[in-house]
Amino acid sequence: MNTSNICVFCSSSNQIPAEFLAMATELGQKMAKNGFNLVHGGGKIGLMGVLAASVQQAGGKVTGVLPEMLNLEGIASETDDEIIITKDMADRKAEMRKRSKAFITLPGGFGTLEELMEIITLKQLGYLNAPIVIINHNNFYNSLCDLFEKMYSLKFTDKSYKSIYFLASDPDQALEYIKNYNYPEIRKKWLL
Repeated sequence: MNTSNICVFCSSSNQIPAEFLAMATELGQKMAKNGFNLVHGGGKIGLMGVLAASVQQAGGKVTGVLPEMLNLEGIASETDDEIIITKDMADRKAEMRKRSKAFITLPGGFGTLEELMEIITLKQLGYLNAPIVIINHNNFYNSLCDLFEKMYSLKFTDKSYKSIYFLASDPDQALEYIKNYNYPEIRKKWLL
């Protein structure tokens, strides 16, 4: 695991409001300025493309990981410093995890949400011990956080799992959390 790599899950849509693109640009610049490199889904569109370009422009390195099926002209980045093609989505996510010290989730769609849920679950079960940050730009993830609170209150999951992830309001808060993360021992907690 490269100790300077942050994996970022985010939207690949070009249709989203400009404020989200600006926030991804800010994150990329600040990642590189703080000595972090980017591992991402290998796309050149949406937040993925903007983020990768801003990391490189600020002097950071970018590793793109995408499955064969998405290795298409117009979608796949040609400018990442390293491009890894995997067999499928499961292999893609495993490769991204293997190469990363921390995980940030920006606003996104179904794929972003699926990646976030998987990484939270893997940490819950003790398969990884890395900082997981959700950047809640413009309250994008408020409804998801409300659902999490409902899960805690109805005992579908234990409130102690709130410590698995950190909700940040902006890139500065996200990177500060990652820089100060002390990698506590995560113990499996099985609820029957």
